[in-house]
Amino acid sequence: MQGSLLMLAALGLFAVLDTNSKLLSASYPVAQVVLIRQGTMLLLLLLARLLRPGAGGPLATAHPGLHLLRAAGMLGSAIGFFQALREIPLAEGYLVYFTAPFMTLGLAALALGERPPRAVWLWSGVGFLGVLVAMAPGLSAGGSPLAYAYALLGTASYAVVLTVNRGLRHEPGIARLILWSALPGGMVLAPFALAGWVPPSPADWLALALNGVFAGLATICLAGAFRRASVAQLAPLEFSALLWAMLADLAIWGALPGLATLAGGAIVVAACVMSQRARRTPSGATGTA
Repeated sequence: MQGSLLMLAALGLFAVLDTNSKLLSASYPVAQVVLIRQGTMLLLLLLARLLRPGAGGPLATAHPGLHLLRAAGMLGSAIGFFQALREIPLAEGYLVYFTAPFMTLGLAALALGERPPRAVWLWSGVGFLGVLVAMAPGLSAGGSPLAYAYALLGTASYAVVLTVNRGLRHEPGIARLILWSALPGGMVLAPFALAGWVPPSPADWLALALNGVFAGLATICLAGAFRRASVAQLAPLEFSALLWAMLADLAIWGALPGLATLAGGAIVVAACVMSQRARRTPSGATGTA
């Protein structure tokens, strides 16, 4: 259960991160917000290693290509969801995000040779049907097609991150994960952020920096989850993010989910639970994709 619990913690932290980013998106460009997030993560890593030399493990890696691919995925995910959530509620964006388990299971089968049980695919399919139920009445938020395209970009990028995390599970240490994701991303974003820089207020500086704290903690939880469990076990848990999104939409923006969204959310949560049960049963454990 350790992998599952760490995954749920990571999802909660990402929901807080997305909520904070949505609040900031009205005043600051995406490059600036993400650059400060990456810079905060690097600063925290540096401080930790100054206080305790070697904290987080080594910085060098035997797989620089995988780390750079992971950095590109994290950058695409951050930009995609930030741009999408400018226009649409969290719950609407997360409905698109729920295609990530399909992408992750497919990528894991192609790149890692993992063969999840048939029942896992079946219940993930039921979860996707729940997404279709929630979206059947139409895109109620009234966001532009471009906003949903950004959400899809963020989802595909995140599926790449999840798959690469699994591929790097035998490389211990969190320091290299933070360094190799934050530094390349920051270098790419810096020119764009400086060109459109908006001076933040002291309160906004704190909010912008907290994004780095949330992202760093979520990265640690996510890496720990994928060292303890397979993609097939963890991917269905992505559906639980809908509950966080609904709560944030209601508490901050007063956006009540419609009946279709609630029905779809109930289906995907039930599918998540049944997928976990199917994975643990003897018949499900011996199945092949």
